[in-house]
Amino acid sequence: MNELQVITLPAKAAKQFDKVTIYARLIRQIKVATVKEIPATGGSDKTDSPEIAAQFWRDSIATQPWYDVQKEHLAVLLLDTKYKMTSFALVSIGTLNESIAHPRDVFRPAIVAGAFALIVMHNHPSGEPSPSQADHSLTRRLAEAAELLQIKLLDHVIVGEKSTGCAGYFSFREAGVL
Repeated sequence: MNELQVITLPAKAAKQFDKVTIYARLIRQIKVATVKEIPATGGSDKTDSPEIAAQFWRDSIATQPWYDVQKEHLAVLLLDTKYKMTSFALVSIGTLNESIAHPRDVFRPAIVAGAFALIVMHNHPSGEPSPSQADHSLTRRLAEAAELLQIKLLDHVIVGEKSTGCAGYFSFREAGVL
């Protein structure tokens, strides 16, 4: 897309330019658009707790046609100043045991949507929501980026399976990391 293109001028215009060949680099015009709208779970309730975020994951994200239970998915929930969810965005689909994401990819939807805050979420296909060292590292990097961008990182929630004695998620905010 960034190749140089030769622009051919009409004979009259070419005379004005003394038969100089003009080269122009093509650039892309970007359009940001809503993919589709889905009903929000919980109506106008705040999305400010990991329980609500995990339930949204199970009700809305895990039911999308692109969702594969055998792969990690990383998504962001975008929030307004009252912590009401305005939208969500899929950031990455990974492998069985990892989903690669860079802070620029995580914060891009928040910047484009003008979000005040966000909740980062991903699943563990194993069903065990305990964070890995990579999860801790990503959370630290996201917290630093959030501070710089002045976008509140409300939480990073890892979704697993509910079981006896396990809520089915891990919250970095509840653990005191954020």
